[in-house]
Amino acid sequence: MIGWILLGLIVFAVIAFVSIYNSLVTLRENVRNGWSQIDVQLKRRHDLIPNLVETAKGYISHERGTLEAVIKARQQAVNATSIKDKQEAENFLSGTLRSLFAVAENYPNLKADTQMRQLHEELTSTENKIAFARQYYNDEVNRLNVAIQSFPSNIVAQVGGFQKSEFFGIAEATERDAPKVQF
Repeated sequence: MIGWILLGLIVFAVIAFVSIYNSLVTLRENVRNGWSQIDVQLKRRHDLIPNLVETAKGYISHERGTLEAVIKARQQAVNATSIKDKQEAENFLSGTLRSLFAVAENYPNLKADTQMRQLHEELTSTENKIAFARQYYNDEVNRLNVAIQSFPSNIVAQVGGFQKSEFFGIAEATERDAPKVQF
């Protein structure tokens, strides 16, 4: 009788281990999928930027520093390999794009240019998609990290070699500040 009870406990433990392991694998793959979705939108963003810069060049040629900063930031973002490096490069690129759009506000002909408006709208749409993809990614990272730290899945995670993932966060503290509105 005791043998059957022990066998039942062992079978239960194996089934529980396999179930927890499989759920951790699912969570890890959801994190990878989330990062992949961000990467797709970042690629789209990187493809739009050269067209945006070329359109703006004709109107704001003496604002060369701003255009060069955008091109440099784009190249850094394209060349980044790790998630942390990509986060930093993308945050820097976002800042340079804001500068470009701020400069563009001073050029009515550029603002009126249909290609510039269309590129701006596409870039804005892409920025929104990136924000949603980042949110999804961070949600999945949170689920994985909680599971890795919770009992009993933390034991399975340790045995299975699962690691916590990094959130896609804001690097610049100034980006967290609310914008000032003055009339």
